[in-house]
Amino acid sequence: MPTLSLMPTEFTVVRNEEKCIKCLACVRQCGFEAQQYDAEDDRLYAIDANCVNCQRCVSICPAGALTIYKNPPPLRPHAFWTENHLRNIAKQAETGGVLLTGMGNDQPFPAYFDRLLLNASQVTNPSIDPLREPMELRTYLGRRPEPGAKTRTPLVPIATPIMFSAMSYGSISHEAFASLARAAKEFDTMFNTGEGGLPGDLYEYADHAVVQVASGRFGVHADYLNAGRIVEIKIGQGAKPGIGGHLPGEKITAPVAATRMIPEGTDALSPAPHHDIYSIEDLKQLIFTLKEATRYQKPVSVKVSAVHNVAAIASGIARAGADIIAIDGFRGGTGAAPTMIRDHVGIPIELAIAAVDQRLRDEGIRNQVSLVAAGGFRSSADVVKAIALGADAVYIATAALIALGCHLCQKCYTGKCSWGIATQDPYRSRRLNPEIGAERLYNLLRGWSHEIKEMLGGMGINSIESLRGNRLHLRGVGLNEVELKLLGVKHAGEAM
Repeated sequence: MPTLSLMPTEFTVVRNEEKCIKCLACVRQCGFEAQQYDAEDDRLYAIDANCVNCQRCVSICPAGALTIYKNPPPLRPHAFWTENHLRNIAKQAETGGVLLTGMGNDQPFPAYFDRLLLNASQVTNPSIDPLREPMELRTYLGRRPEPGAKTRTPLVPIATPIMFSAMSYGSISHEAFASLARAAKEFDTMFNTGEGGLPGDLYEYADHAVVQVASGRFGVHADYLNAGRIVEIKIGQGAKPGIGGHLPGEKITAPVAATRMIPEGTDALSPAPHHDIYSIEDLKQLIFTLKEATRYQKPVSVKVSAVHNVAAIASGIARAGADIIAIDGFRGGTGAAPTMIRDHVGIPIELAIAAVDQRLRDEGIRNQVSLVAAGGFRSSADVVKAIALGADAVYIATAALIALGCHLCQKCYTGKCSWGIATQDPYRSRRLNPEIGAERLYNLLRGWSHEIKEMLGGMGINSIESLRGNRLHLRGVGLNEVELKLLGVKHAGEAM
């Protein structure tokens, strides 16, 4: 017998009966079955408990008859016992399960990008007009050539220092995956396959793919490795450091199963560790193996979560032969993660970038690797600040999904996405047109890239390479001495 919930519903759906034309679009479009139609009484009604406030019904209603309201907090929350705490305790008391969530950390931790300001040129160092002067955003990823080296892995050029982060086929729909691939090719940047392999019909975009090798080895084979432009070993991700992956069986449709090379309908479980990596020496062996398998034509990247000792870890990765190090901060998104892990494990990407860049510079090995930052990039300004802190390029994922139509309902793990993004249901996924999706993603990259040029010009810089690690162009506001030291920046008001 189901337990009666003691918690009120989080949202209330209100229908304006005078406006409603009973077209039933809301019933057909709601992925969570919050909208219902009683044919016998010819009545539309809502099941508020099912509503996740994804706004699909509100957006699709031709009569504008629907509104969704956030209900007042349950019980009596206060500064210490917040609404989230109360709801989580009640939910676990009813289910006895682990709390799951999607997307990135939504807790009110400091956003260091918001506490950093950029410099601007004035009289002594004139600014540059990006509309009339050449402005170079092209970035080269990989190990810089060393004199006398017997082997030389090609550098990978990208037209803008922004790439699409790892989102696997299975966790997102084929339509969303194809949108990312098309946009990456059209803009001449990269998309990351995630740990689910590359669908056969998308190999035409493989020259713009970072092909990932995760602990489950899903979809990994020789053709896959040699098709991609960069091979990435995924050790960890920002939303769940130290935790493996789990794609439920209901998302493993026949096409997903074929791509991942697993039986249809079975759960895809990625263990937390790689069972052939328990030391830097083991990692070095896998890097060597992948380079041999790709005839030293593909840079090898290693992706790790931003954790307390990430600088030392990055140093070991660089010395193990990696060409690129990708660091994912604690605001990184995901399709599914234990809520407590997502909200309380890891460190901000801003601190991680600065720590890793400085450590590699101190050891004289910074030019041996490229640094790619991920985890919570919301604007072109965030990108510019990350590069000034020491990154070569950044990965974006949540921003890309928002461009595709995601409304951050944080229910990706259910597979019921009403916007056709985080679902394998063909009825829902076909709501996302890959051509339109690719156009929206292209527009996002175009807009951000124009803004980056404007900011570079304002600083008197005509190349993104000249900004990398140049922290003199940053100033902190409202940061304490320890934070300023870790970031390697001066406080606003301090001269050069």
